[in-house]
Amino acid sequence: MRYAITLATALGLALPVAAEEKPVLTVYTYDSFVSDWGPGPQIEKDFEAVCNCDLNLVGTGDGAAMLGRLKLEGTRTRADVVLGLDTNLTAAAAETGLFAKHGIEDVELALPVEWDDEIFLLYDWGWFAFVYDRSKVTNVPKNFRELAASDLKIVIQDPRSSTPGLGLLLWVQAAYGDEARAIWEGLADNIVTVTKGWSEAYGMFLDGEADMVLSYTTSPAYHLIAEGDDTKAAAPFEEGHYMQIEVMGRIASSDQPELAQSFLRFMLSDMAQSVLPTTNWMYPALMPEMGLPKGFETLITPERSLLYPPAEAAKVRDAALEVWREALSQ
Repeated sequence: MRYAITLATALGLALPVAAEEKPVLTVYTYDSFVSDWGPGPQIEKDFEAVCNCDLNLVGTGDGAAMLGRLKLEGTRTRADVVLGLDTNLTAAAAETGLFAKHGIEDVELALPVEWDDEIFLLYDWGWFAFVYDRSKVTNVPKNFRELAASDLKIVIQDPRSSTPGLGLLLWVQAAYGDEARAIWEGLADNIVTVTKGWSEAYGMFLDGEADMVLSYTTSPAYHLIAEGDDTKAAAPFEEGHYMQIEVMGRIASSDQPELAQSFLRFMLSDMAQSVLPTTNWMYPALMPEMGLPKGFETLITPERSLLYPPAEAAKVRDAALEVWREALSQ
């Protein structure tokens, strides 16, 4: 209880009183975050232990679907906090005018790029990668050209509804520029299907319906740590790997602004950050005191990190999406 009191004090939260007085903090996030195996249940338990509130985590599909819902709801949204957008979507999210400045400056982040955003705070990050089963795939492509030239079957996600799908779109664009169309045309016959979100695509891969799936360099850590399975691996690509930086922000129209900011700060506490590596299977924004779990040292580390700044990602997206649609429709 002493630790709970200490954390509550640090977050500026009141200690528990009568249950009927508890305010509700509604957080929009993506479906996998709130799943039984995701970080949501533990985050909810730990935050409610110190916040004197009811934390309502609402799954809204993937990050792109979340932004679409926010745009539709506008200032009528029930959300107090949004958690799960990434930097490919933050420019569009900021343009809605729905978000307030986070007001948190005293954190030292651990990631391979600089971070400076007064509206959105990152809470975890990773690199996109194609994951495969090394007991089945022995001739592993070293780049997109080799993948396109192979007979390997892949599953990817739709960039219009999925943040990994959008990440792949920008990965190809950042790596190849004007040659992106040729890469997509080459990949067209490798693609088994394009799913709406990550969970469906990864499930198809695990069911043996594809040789490789668009996921993360950290995905093999799940199989190793949670299942004792070392057959899954991420293919290192010579072009570099596109980063995903997942962010959170508070809604300006929220009637719980202080509680919303306290939740943002809680997500950057050691208590929350230590939960993420083995539930969200991403790198934490701040290195936990205990370090990364055993098994993370086996993961590939890309030699080059690709990432468009948010404003540039917004400018590149529409043209890259049109190239993608035309290439895959032929």
